[in-house]
Amino acid sequence: MTPDKDSGEPDWDTPLTLTLTPGLLIHALMGTASAVHTGWSSCVDDTLVLSNQVAMDDRAGHYVRLAEQEFVEDDQPETLWHDWTLEVRLGSVLTTGHWQFLATAHPSEWEWNAREAERAFERACVLVGRRVRRAIVVEEPVQLDDTPRASRH
Repeated sequence: MTPDKDSGEPDWDTPLTLTLTPGLLIHALMGTASAVHTGWSSCVDDTLVLSNQVAMDDRAGHYVRLAEQEFVEDDQPETLWHDWTLEVRLGSVLTTGHWQFLATAHPSEWEWNAREAERAFERACVLVGRRVRRAIVVEEPVQLDDTPRASRH
């Protein structure tokens, strides 16, 4: 069906078609990720997920997911890793980026990785026609064992 150019503007529900590849998504969305890969199924273990945000294109089954998880590697069970994973499923292809670091890392590392993953998620949501709105989260202080106690002199 050809659009009627005399009718003024295109209808807002006019389907648009783009050619995207996993490489283009990785370049545009996941440039700061510590690891990227493609696949047919998710590498996120849902039993380890701490938080999960999903934006879906209900008509086509595409989705964008940001999952935060903690895990240990089989060969290093004493080392805890923290990971923000961005998944972009378009058709049957899943393109994934990870922002990973040691869970004992400095708080600035946490902030940077969280911010980068969240920005990538926000930009990726455009692919499924969704917007992201920020929320405020209050975190309780965590006492680290190796932190010296403050004292008054």
